[in-house]
Amino acid sequence: MDIADLATRITSGDRRALARAITLVESGRADHRERAQALLAALLSNGRQALRIGLSGTPGVGKSTFIESFGMMLIGKGLKVAVLAVDPSSARSGGSILGDKTRMERLSRDPKAFIRPSPSQSTLGGVARRTREAVSLCEAAGFDVVLIETVGVGQSETMVAEMTDLFVLLMAPGGGDELQGVKRGIMEMADLILVNKADGDLEPAARRTCADYAGALHLLRRRPQDPEGFPKAMCVSALSEAGLETAWDEMQALADWRREHGFFDARRADQARFWFGEEVRRGLLARLDHDPALRQRMETLGTAVAAGEATVAGAVAEILAEIGARGG
Repeated sequence: MDIADLATRITSGDRRALARAITLVESGRADHRERAQALLAALLSNGRQALRIGLSGTPGVGKSTFIESFGMMLIGKGLKVAVLAVDPSSARSGGSILGDKTRMERLSRDPKAFIRPSPSQSTLGGVARRTREAVSLCEAAGFDVVLIETVGVGQSETMVAEMTDLFVLLMAPGGGDELQGVKRGIMEMADLILVNKADGDLEPAARRTCADYAGALHLLRRRPQDPEGFPKAMCVSALSEAGLETAWDEMQALADWRREHGFFDARRADQARFWFGEEVRRGLLARLDHDPALRQRMETLGTAVAAGEATVAGAVAEILAEIGARGG
């Protein structure tokens, strides 16, 4: 498809064109990358912005159920919702189940929703390599809210905070052991901690857990981009939909405060700078993979390091010097 035509169809809200565009940006082929960059450049002047919300949490916490209930609630308010769900890939085969559409049956059938599962492949941090570009495409397509669901592997999933406006940590009713399992790094990045499954027999445990998290958050240093009272912990139930409206109100209040005080746009600018640096680093690594002479030199130096004939630092200095000598 012609890039200009594809861009026009995306801005008109064509869901099939959006799906094709995301497939294009996720491709690793050199010719596809060129076309993807041309498409993103063509959409750059579109100017549309969605509220980007990252959702992380351990397996079994109910992320998919929460997203479906939360998304349907937002659609009921007249908003269009895109969900970018990142599934873990097999380290052995590279395959991924990509089952989020089957887990979000109601949301996937709604014409105001768009669900796109993507494999994480070898990317760390809970998101796929091209998730940020997919977010830009969803914004250009006119979606009001973009939800990014991480793979759910635990406390290393902080990369999603570098591509979203709000970072929500979804937790299950637990207790002291559960609180100890959440490391300081991911809690420092969370804007809201939502304790899910606050219904039925689990409601008392959920409220105790929420109080534990609220106490832990008070021990963290207040961030300049937060108004008084944030970050905060709240109870929700994706099953009964209790607390979802309140959680949305809190998200809007936080986003509005950051816009009024200049933190919203400044954060997006910092994120763009961060991803520029990431792409440069990945480009340098790709050059090592695709240059036969450099790849052979890497193998030689790796063998020397393994045999104890060279130090890691010394071998790294050699390969970097060789890249520099080649004009890199």
